[in-house]
Amino acid sequence: MHALRPLLRKSLFNLFAASLACAALLAPRAASAEALLLIEADSGKVLQADNATIPWYPASVTKIMTAYVTLKAVKDGRLTLDTLFTVSPTAASQSPSKMGFRPGTQLTVDNALKMMMVKSANDMALVLAEGVGGSIDGFSAIMNDTAKKLGMTQTSYVNPNGLPADGQITSARDLGILARAFLRDLPEYEYFVHIPAIRFGKRVTGNFNKLIGRYPGADGFKTGFICASGYNLVASATRNGRRLIAVVLGASSGTARAVKAAQLLERGFAQDNLTWLRPSLGTVDNLVPVDASPPNLRDEMCGPHRKRPASDDDDALIAANGGATGSASATGGEAQVTFFTAGLQPPLMMKASELMASAPAAAEPVLVYTGPTRTGTALIAAVAADADQQAASKPRGKKSRVAKKPDAADKPKDGHKDAGKDTKTAAVKPDAKSEAKSEAKSSAKGDAKTAAKPAGSKHAATKHDAAAKPAEKPAAGGDQAAKPAKPKAATKPAAAAKPANNS
Repeated sequence: MHALRPLLRKSLFNLFAASLACAALLAPRAASAEALLLIEADSGKVLQADNATIPWYPASVTKIMTAYVTLKAVKDGRLTLDTLFTVSPTAASQSPSKMGFRPGTQLTVDNALKMMMVKSANDMALVLAEGVGGSIDGFSAIMNDTAKKLGMTQTSYVNPNGLPADGQITSARDLGILARAFLRDLPEYEYFVHIPAIRFGKRVTGNFNKLIGRYPGADGFKTGFICASGYNLVASATRNGRRLIAVVLGASSGTARAVKAAQLLERGFAQDNLTWLRPSLGTVDNLVPVDASPPNLRDEMCGPHRKRPASDDDDALIAANGGATGSASATGGEAQVTFFTAGLQPPLMMKASELMASAPAAAEPVLVYTGPTRTGTALIAAVAADADQQAASKPRGKKSRVAKKPDAADKPKDGHKDAGKDTKTAAVKPDAKSEAKSEAKSSAKGDAKTAAKPAGSKHAATKHDAAAKPAEKPAAGGDQAAKPAKPKAATKPAAAAKPANNS
């Protein structure tokens, strides 16, 4: 008996130490900069949780719920993907990112969903909301009722697009629950969450989720950004038949959120055979919510210290510097990502930041268009008509953009006024100004990047870039740099200004 006492004492000590370690993992950390969550899609098992039950502003990841509610209505037979919805004046007035259709324009549920999920179009979210729920308030009520049924106890919705509004709140925990529900309840429609790019007329827009086409097996979901929330991302990937869901809230940039999500997923797949070594964190539904106010990251994300305007797709920093930007401190450490390039080739090791900075895999953009569902020659005609309408409206857009550029710099409150118009049914938070400006830049930038490919040959692109270089400094120079731009209006200054946004 005496001989067993030291062994018993040691066993009790180890048990106590293990309990403390488990408690440390389960206890939510103070909401400092970000919230992280990694779960198994099938079982809901939690593999990692940091601040996962701290309330957070969702931004455009709200659109996952908008898509879920809409597609549930399709699955239940209350409408079809071919049902036509009309753009209302309220929808047309939404802040960018948006498609920018005029009131009265009609389009199918299918096309509206694709535009919303790839381009994060705020006007399309409202078109769907008004079409399904009759009004913003009516649709928000459906969203909240759905969230309650799914067990999303920390979530409340005020609008369908995630623009800043009082009461628009969620958590990493609830977003994990929603992503699981989407995959479980709507497997036949999950292609909407991993479309690599869309083509509207001559304009091609790539998915803001940088994992799509870059991280091996990436197959969802949605990005989001407002100044108060930071950079959010719900992502999923499948490897060897095992699907994981990663949630990143409050990252410092669009690149950082993609890198963090890739690192979370990579750790999760690496743990496949070592799960018995780690204490169980339970399932995502059993994570205990924290009663607190969401952190407001506005000063950190959109304060005067930022050298470039924040946006939902400001990821050109790493790409422009050949992977030099994105240090371990910014990305949470440089985890190596292993994947097979093709066939039986040996695995290639890359840093997550280098992977996210690389070009996405070649993929044919999905055609989207206005009007009823069309096929064959009618579809070709519809796409051509949308392209002609873009070309007809382009000169007006360029002139107004050049003329208004100095005003935008002189009157920073204009964006706030616009945001106030866009969220009629909700109180707009102070960062609506930055949201409107940043997502506008995001939309223009994403379109400029991807539209360059179909526009012409490599030779043409080289000329375009050479012409763009002199415009880079004036574009970043504020009011003084904007003044000389006026005499160049006849030589298409706006075309040179777009690539400047990519710097």
